[in-house]
Amino acid sequence: MVIIETQRLILRTWQSKDLMKYFRINQDPKVLEFLGDPPSLEKIKTFIGSANKQFDAIGYSLWATEEKSSGKLIGSIGLNHLKWNPPFKPNIEISWKISSEFWGKGYATEGATAVLKYGFEKCKLQEVVSFTNPQNIRSIRVMEKIGMKRDPSGDFYRSELPKDHPLSFHILFRIKK
Repeated sequence: MVIIETQRLILRTWQSKDLMKYFRINQDPKVLEFLGDPPSLEKIKTFIGSANKQFDAIGYSLWATEEKSSGKLIGSIGLNHLKWNPPFKPNIEISWKISSEFWGKGYATEGATAVLKYGFEKCKLQEVVSFTNPQNIRSIRVMEKIGMKRDPSGDFYRSELPKDHPLSFHILFRIKK
């Protein structure tokens, strides 16, 4: 089911045909540079099921993202209700994960802009957050381009990693309706 359509992208619920394609995207060391170890096929399958269930339950999700011109799955863009207990509120995150093959085309910014509009207008969200490792300049640029502002008071260390791990520290960005 198509949820959001932009000039060049389609954001939609996940289909069984997406499993292996998204798994391959999640094996790319460039994509995982600031995310950690590659997830197993089972973890990707669980993610896809959970994303569709979240959409059915609350009206937003991390959606499968296709390039219109080619019909190729290029990754995911969307809103995620964080299930862990983050040290900040709200716990609604905007996120993107794009295949490195499609970097540099503005797809993350285009999709994230449409997702924010959807979240604020259709889902009546009041505020959305995003976070990343401070070395992830590409994602920080997207956050800034879509109007998010840095909130140093919300910076945090990922609880599942030692504090001295290079991927542990994250910086927080926010945007209000």
